[in-house]
Amino acid sequence: MDKLVIQGGYPLEGDIRISGSKNATLPLLAATLLAPGSYRFTNVPSLRDVRTMSHLLRILGAQVTATDHELLMDTTHARYNEAPYELVKTMRASFYVLGPLVARLKEARVSLPGGCAWGPRPVDLHIKGMEALGAKVDLDEGYVVAKADKLKGAAFEFPISSVGATGNLLMAAVLASGTSVLKNCAVEPEITHLAKFLTRMGADIEGIGTRDMVVRGVSELHPVDAEMIPDRIETGTYLCAVGMAGGSVRITHCEPRHAVASIEAARRMGLEVAAGSDFLKVEKGKARLQSVAVTTEPYPGFPTDLQAPFMAMAALADGTSRITETIYRDRFTHVAELMRLGARISMDGETAVIEGRPELKAAPVMSTDLRASVCLVLAGLAAQGTTEVKRIYHLDRGYEKIEEKLSKVGARITREEGEL
Repeated sequence: MDKLVIQGGYPLEGDIRISGSKNATLPLLAATLLAPGSYRFTNVPSLRDVRTMSHLLRILGAQVTATDHELLMDTTHARYNEAPYELVKTMRASFYVLGPLVARLKEARVSLPGGCAWGPRPVDLHIKGMEALGAKVDLDEGYVVAKADKLKGAAFEFPISSVGATGNLLMAAVLASGTSVLKNCAVEPEITHLAKFLTRMGADIEGIGTRDMVVRGVSELHPVDAEMIPDRIETGTYLCAVGMAGGSVRITHCEPRHAVASIEAARRMGLEVAAGSDFLKVEKGKARLQSVAVTTEPYPGFPTDLQAPFMAMAALADGTSRITETIYRDRFTHVAELMRLGARISMDGETAVIEGRPELKAAPVMSTDLRASVCLVLAGLAAQGTTEVKRIYHLDRGYEKIEEKLSKVGARITREEGEL
């Protein structure tokens, strides 16, 4: 099992190119099931999650050919309607195929993510939304089975903002008969990207980019090509990398308008951030970072996916920082590992209280999930000595060649084979 070995204390200097957005790519791949035919996607990140979704689509009957940051797809013969547990358990975004399969094939059989039991859970909103559109939904041996001869437009209000449920219901509603009124939709850039893609396919969607969307169902859609938007979470992560290691980095091929909350938080902590049309110039002087108080919120608020990277910065800040998690309340598995590196963190409910200190010290640490993994990598950039980050297969789900990108700007980081 691979690990990253990081020798801390080396400032960063140069350019880092941002990859295409994983969270924008996955729903677009699922959306190809809505209209049989050929698609060409560019600026596709080379990530494990993208490969997993591509494999799932092949199981459903699609042809998928991957080249350098490009996917060629043909869903003409995608007529199989079951998403197996073996794939869905490894990536919750596989659940995105539910809406398109019901809309096109009239039936879907999709495993519950992680084999979770019937009852309150994140996929409840997907299921309730499908039922609102007229689908009959049952549970059969750990699979959600949804059937509808023809989905029908309906009004549905999301009780909480949910990116996944918004995307799934949007994809189902575009082929439903009649008009659907979707309220309290997620407004993340990835959802806007999906809605624009569906519109180019022939969907009739009003209110794109707002909390309320009106979808007038159409009889059919047609394939179109698309370029993936830049990854705003990767952008914020490399902001934090400069904060940890110091130096001056130009973050290129990004979309600063999608990263406003993380840019503002980084500036409050003392980073100099200049934004251009598609780049950020980030610098950190010799002064210590300043403490910060942030609360995760749905977009355009501070993103939950950057909670862990900013906690790494807060561990070195001057003063006491408070980071409150409101999206995923148990998303603090990185705290114990950061403390192995010398961070001083205590928990107050859903708030992490971080007493900043001047330095961290290297230690072997273990990844527990995607964002926790990158948090430990960032901490390793600043820690005195050599840090080993184990179980980095989590990283490969969401960060394309992170060790190569950081090495090119001066970090001492290598990937090595490690023990289980």
